[in-house]
Amino acid sequence: MIIDDGMLFRAAGEKDAATLAKLYDQAARWMLGQGIDQWKPGDKDAEHFRARMRDGEVWLAEDADGRLVGAYELWWSDEEAWGVQPPVAGYVHRLMVDRKAAQPGAGMRILEHAEYRIARTGRERARLDCVSTNPKLLTYYRSAGYRVVGEFPSKEAKDGRVYGVILLERRLDV
Repeated sequence: MIIDDGMLFRAAGEKDAATLAKLYDQAARWMLGQGIDQWKPGDKDAEHFRARMRDGEVWLAEDADGRLVGAYELWWSDEEAWGVQPPVAGYVHRLMVDRKAAQPGAGMRILEHAEYRIARTGRERARLDCVSTNPKLLTYYRSAGYRVVGEFPSKEAKDGRVYGVILLERRLDV
């Protein structure tokens, strides 16, 4: 467990998979309510998060009282969006915040934790992507020091829908 500014970070375990799916659905509903067409409730179930735990890392952020305030996935490659790359980056996915439980700035603290985890492995870049039609999220990541390095215009969703994503990265101090 890592304590950071009142947030406790811990690696997710099998027992957390259903909770992560609920957090994802909550975040997806919030996005839709804000007019952001990025995530769909029901798209990521408990098995999705179990698979991510096997293939990479999934982290939970809790407050001092042990309440879940957010989570994220950390991958060590993302060939679908980024192609084959040398092992110089970690890829942040599904950065989620519980809007009812989290304090302002929680999302940025969670992102910083992901960057810390990446840097600890000696990798010098944090990478992520966001849907091309989400200018608010793009602005958010840019304010966190990320720069646009490309676009993948034809990512395919589970339902067959094709959409574009903007590729962003940030150099880390290693």
